Amino acid sequence: MSVRLLLPLVLLMLSMTTMSFSACKSPSVVVQTEPEVEHVQEVHAKKPTIMIVPSDAYCKRNGHVTEWVDENGNVNEVADVSNIFKQDDVEDLRLVISELSRIMAERGFPLKDLEQTLKSIQQESVEMSLLESSSSGSYVTESMLDKVKRTAKADIILDLDFTPMQKGPQRYVSYNLRALDAYTNKVVAANSGVGSPSISAPINLLLEEAVLNFMDSFCAQLMSHFNDMAENGREIVLKLKVWDSSDINFEEEFDFEDEYLELTDIISYWMEDNTVNHAPARTDATENFITFEQVRIPLYKERNGRQSPLDARGFANMLRSYLKDEPFLIESKIYERGLGEVWIIIGEK
Repeated sequence: MSVRLLLPLVLLMLSMTTMSFSACKSPSVVVQTEPEVEHVQEVHAKKPTIMIVPSDAYCKRNGHVTEWVDENGNVNEVADVSNIFKQDDVEDLRLVISELSRIMAERGFPLKDLEQTLKSIQQESVEMSLLESSSSGSYVTESMLDKVKRTAKADIILDLDFTPMQKGPQRYVSYNLRALDAYTNKVVAANSGVGSPSISAPINLLLEEAVLNFMDSFCAQLMSHFNDMAENGREIVLKLKVWDSSDINFEEEFDFEDEYLELTDIISYWMEDNTVNHAPARTDATENFITFEQVRIPLYKERNGRQSPLDARGFANMLRSYLKDEPFLIESKIYERGLGEVWIIIGEK
């Protein structure tokens, strides 16, 4: 065949080869660039704060208690950690808390330090005692309930009980560790056991040896609880009450969505609309009292175009604002009981 006849055929074959190569290459280009274009937004939930606190059993066994007398003259004891780190025999506790904090931090769970928190509270108490009004000279008063609320800052309490044991010349540690949801007091993870005896190891290493074998599963239980809160909301209890002086109670009727409904039912509808699972359990309802349990609130609320953390008081304030608006015009007061329970008392501030 002549060169003149071969040349068009060669050019045609080259053109077809180029088109075929481009077609084969095109899917690989899409696969390579797709991840660069696609952006997966990550939702950052409020990171729960963890604090290790000596258990009531540990405090009572070591004399860290406060006595009080009830109205019947009975003497009662309650665990008291306010001055626990000022005692002479607290070195073992300090070492154990530090070691457990290190172990948890290595697994991605930074802890709030109890000793430093107590120091901060005590310093604030000193400053509060020196604070006075510039106009009247009155001092700021703080109830015991206020102090308790200020100390309850953690989301999860690691309730720790441990006992140094002796076996001949050897020492070992028995322990009981529980993770409690500070909002509900529910146990979300737990483990207990006894470490191996040692002649020379300090108590922090004895604890490390005792707990290391179960720590991964313990942390997995914590993560499961955290993930549940991120997905299904934080669980709280909301109670509504009526002041004695109030002119209104929960049987008062209002024109609501083209029908007359009692305030109890209107509040129930609001709770359904504003909780994560839309199914809060109304366990009690009278003309003067309503209780909602298993209330799952969002971890965040939209505020000024950004996500702000939402706690029990913040959620209750949303309902309080709703009741203060038309057509209800109801004044009310919010009262917190710890982290996970809040009251709204209607009738006045």
